[in-house]
Amino acid sequence: MTKGVVITNTDGNYAASVTDIEPIALNEGEVRIDVSHSTINYKDALAITGKGKIIRDFPMTPGIDCVGAVSESLDDNFTVGDVVVLNGFGCGERSPGGLTQSAVISGKHLIKLPDNIAPENTMMLGTAGYTAMLCVIALQNAGVTPEDGEVLVTGANGGVGSVSVMLLSKLGYTVVASTGRPEESDFLHGLGASSIIARDELNQPGRPLGKERWAGVVDSLGSHTLANACATTKYGGAVAACGLAQGMDLTASVAPFILRGVKLLGIDSVYRPIADRQEAWAKLAELIDIDKLNELSTTIGLDEVIPTAEKLLAGQVRGRILVDMHA
Repeated sequence: MTKGVVITNTDGNYAASVTDIEPIALNEGEVRIDVSHSTINYKDALAITGKGKIIRDFPMTPGIDCVGAVSESLDDNFTVGDVVVLNGFGCGERSPGGLTQSAVISGKHLIKLPDNIAPENTMMLGTAGYTAMLCVIALQNAGVTPEDGEVLVTGANGGVGSVSVMLLSKLGYTVVASTGRPEESDFLHGLGASSIIARDELNQPGRPLGKERWAGVVDSLGSHTLANACATTKYGGAVAACGLAQGMDLTASVAPFILRGVKLLGIDSVYRPIADRQEAWAKLAELIDIDKLNELSTTIGLDEVIPTAEKLLAGQVRGRILVDMHA
């Protein structure tokens, strides 16, 4: 038996618990992983609490991320002892995920861990950090340079936001962090933010166009915040949109796109091709400041996952959560 989080939904009675799970046999192309670490993302928290329609089949082990060593493989690309990383691909939604001590995952969904990053550091980053890297790469590919001016990061105290602040600062960008928690300003400055603005400046209905300010934006909130970010982006700038924490609606005008040439870049991390994942993780391994990563991360055990998911949705979690499977 192995231990993990299991979510059930029997006759409308939705429940999550940490329990024993009986191991299953591998099918062709699958890999068994001795999971050392996982993490809790916003989507995981929605799944665990039942506050979002994330899970498609029950019972389900949630967790869109995990890292660990291969203990058994029916995929020719992986051998016993390989350390592998999972991010997304519907795991924890349509197929069992990584919040367990032993996970069976399709080899098509895995990449080998880069040599220059420790397994626990990958889960301090998780899908949030990997998504942040995809956003930064997208801004760079869109031509946004440090010389172009300020880059806005919304939801800066969250997982994507905090890592985005760290990465952009490391690359020489002037980062403006937007947050609803002004008491965390010192934390954000420590990650590399040059200035802090209140989220209220962006999260209400705004004008089709505002004063040009941002050369680029990383947005994980959506709704009015994304609309206002687009409306205040400079001519030729770019906005990387990767989340919907404020809402799925986008009450925006076409004005920023047709009058200022602003580029709205949709960032999908769930089904991203393997080559893009390898590029993102290679760059994360190169750029990440381990001391700062440790500062923005909190380690918990498997038994603490369910209450922590509630805190995350309540806005009571700062930065990243590392789940040590054997703590």
